[in-house]
Amino acid sequence: MLVTITSTAPSAADLGHLVRKHPARAQSFDLSVGRAHVFYPEASDERCTVALLLEVDAIALVRQKRFGGGDSASLSQYVNDRPYASSSMVAVAIGQVFRSAMTGRSDSHPELAAAALPLTITVAAVPSRGLEQLATRLFTPLGWTVVERVIPLDPTVPAWGDSRYVDLELTGDLRLADALRQLYVLLPVLDDAKHYWVSDDEVGKLLRAGEGWLADHPDRDLITKRYLAHQSRMVTDAQSQLDPEARTDGDDTATASETKRAPALAGLRAEAVLQALTDVRARSVADVGCGEGALLTRLLADPLVTSVIGTDVSARALASASQRLGLRDASDRVRERVQLLQSSATYADTRLRGLDAIVLMEVVEHIDAERLDALEASIFGAAAPDAVIVTTPNREYNALYPSLPAGSFRHPDHRFEWDRQEFATWCTTAAERYGYGVEHRTVGDVDPQLGSPTQLAIFRKAIA
Repeated sequence: MLVTITSTAPSAADLGHLVRKHPARAQSFDLSVGRAHVFYPEASDERCTVALLLEVDAIALVRQKRFGGGDSASLSQYVNDRPYASSSMVAVAIGQVFRSAMTGRSDSHPELAAAALPLTITVAAVPSRGLEQLATRLFTPLGWTVVERVIPLDPTVPAWGDSRYVDLELTGDLRLADALRQLYVLLPVLDDAKHYWVSDDEVGKLLRAGEGWLADHPDRDLITKRYLAHQSRMVTDAQSQLDPEARTDGDDTATASETKRAPALAGLRAEAVLQALTDVRARSVADVGCGEGALLTRLLADPLVTSVIGTDVSARALASASQRLGLRDASDRVRERVQLLQSSATYADTRLRGLDAIVLMEVVEHIDAERLDALEASIFGAAAPDAVIVTTPNREYNALYPSLPAGSFRHPDHRFEWDRQEFATWCTTAAERYGYGVEHRTVGDVDPQLGSPTQLAIFRKAIA
């Protein structure tokens, strides 16, 4: 399966900065769906093309139970289009290999990441099931000029007619992040199938990847149903959140207009943490206070993260995380990468020593203020990773939630919420005490007076 992305923007070779893959190097990645290769057929200032080639071992997939999808003795499990068709497996590869580009952020070229680029994308052998000219119907409303070249069953036997596959070409001026997110969602939609178990976290994936375009798409309902494998409960959940009239409960929501922000903020927060981990080059990571494993699923999807630990004080939460990660049916390779440990952030745990990074995502505000010294001693002192990533709500931003009473916290279990100065003071004190430097970042829409809804700090161990 082959996907190419071509830019003809000025200084076109800067495309390599957005996808974080150097044009002068061919790279390979072992993914959950096979082995991906990234290379550049051309790279000049006038024209640059990055190619993603995915190799799938259909027999190996059958032996991984989560991809079997049925009777492994059935011939159809071994003779199928998985090694050849650009379906959900290519979407998974795009999400894993080009994850940073999908966030729409580039520290080195922020203007380029935010700009609409003249792009041409080709995808070979795309399944297009059930509806004629479906790719045109799905991509045209998003600003693409679409060419679908139907592939004959056998060019030497015209009487056999056409296959259900098309070679797809998309041309348009879009942000690269938007283009990648649209491919990520719509390739499985075209096939009307997914080659893995569709779990509850698929709703969040759809909402994050569809932010900014899915809610207003004329075929929104078709996209939602097919992406979620026609699972009615999940489809209803997704459609209610895409509906501007929807109301839900959550840490960061209070009114109908804010409910649309909640899934986006949760996704932005996780993406900001993942970007921070990429920036500190973390390969071994612990998510302390992992809850039911929302971040762990993203960490396991990153082939560059070789060791993942999730800790929580709640055994019930860890059991849910194990189920969410599918560890019971996971391959040996996955089991070797992940550990779930019952542990408290305020007590030293020798199992967390020597890691590249520890993440405290929306954790500190759930700890009593008088126990923060114990948390610092446990994480920065005893575990002493090379980096610590912390996110926490910005109390000042609460004023933008009209139905949140003045002085109230965003969640009933929060012990406190810091404003920006209070968070900066705590970060500086902890960093100086344990020999770290600290960098601050914003997460979410930034208000000129009140800042961002979530504040993030990256602690890096000072070099002696």
